[in-house]
Amino acid sequence: MEKQTISSSQPAQNNTDQKLQQSPSQPERWSPKKHHLSMVIFIVTVLLGLSTVFYLWRLPPFSLNSVYTNNAYVRGQITLISPKVSGYIKAVPVQDFEQVKKDQTLVTIDPETYLAKVAQAEANLKAQQAALERIPQTRVAAQATLSLRQAAIDSAKAQFNLAAIEQKRVSTLYHTKSISKRELDQANNNYKQTNLALLQAKEQFHIAQQDLLNVDITEKNLIAAVDNAKAALALAQQDLKHTVISAPENGRLSQVSVRVGQYVSVGAQLLYLVPNRNWIIANFREADTERIRLGQKVSIFVDALGGKKFIGRVTDISPATASEFSLIKADSGTGNFVKIAQRIPIKIEFEPNQDELERIIPGMSVEVEIDVN
Repeated sequence: MEKQTISSSQPAQNNTDQKLQQSPSQPERWSPKKHHLSMVIFIVTVLLGLSTVFYLWRLPPFSLNSVYTNNAYVRGQITLISPKVSGYIKAVPVQDFEQVKKDQTLVTIDPETYLAKVAQAEANLKAQQAALERIPQTRVAAQATLSLRQAAIDSAKAQFNLAAIEQKRVSTLYHTKSISKRELDQANNNYKQTNLALLQAKEQFHIAQQDLLNVDITEKNLIAAVDNAKAALALAQQDLKHTVISAPENGRLSQVSVRVGQYVSVGAQLLYLVPNRNWIIANFREADTERIRLGQKVSIFVDALGGKKFIGRVTDISPATASEFSLIKADSGTGNFVKIAQRIPIKIEFEPNQDELERIIPGMSVEVEIDVN
């Protein structure tokens, strides 16, 4: 019995010795418990999620150095091209979306009618100028006539004086019975005729004076007529010039809706010109504008270009909120009051010499972030 017990205990002792010999060469590694690892992953995920939310909403600490809005759009001074004169379209040498330069011809209106109006205005001006040039001769003739009328008055007055003296002498002789009644009648008749001739001479003199005054009035009227004819000619020439419609500045065209042979009226919509210079109007919440200043750097992300980043600067701040420029303003004086956060437009201009800047066009949606640090 003792031998069997000793023999059975020997294998167990050998196994223990083997484990003791193997433990130094292969130590067991520590690993956290599974529920501890899950808790760490959960906490990290929550922190990342909160950080993402805080960043997207620009909450502290991410809001300390910048303000953000996606309520922003590219703007530009889009010009409506319209004719200043009416007529039939003669030529349209441009195409849809073409890049044009300043003073480049866009549309031509048939000028035949306006050429005729220019010729008519030129002829009228020449006629008025010719009439004005004849005024000095007319004045000389009127002055000569006035001198003749004055001489006629002097002659008639002398005849009248002689007739008056003769009539007085004959009347005295008649009272002394020295002459006959017939001679007295002749003297009286001669006196009346010379008096009438004197009155007529004076009337002719007054007419000559009026004619001379009329020459001065006519001269003033002709001067005004010449000025009017010059103005009419200038208008006709201007209308002729307006038959050629040119680009007011560099830019790109919209779709060209006008066609050759089409009749257009004054002010009709022909096409639009989009200038190369654009800017951004970003509508920030009024609470976010506290630290916005002119000249601050702006990061611009353009949706149409896959969120490509551009750099700009704050160049102006609206003098009023966007709601103040609306046609129908909100009236908070009646009913229940509900406070609404207002938006203040901020003007942002692009920094020059940036890649793909020419691809930005008015109307695009952008996201902006202003560095207010």
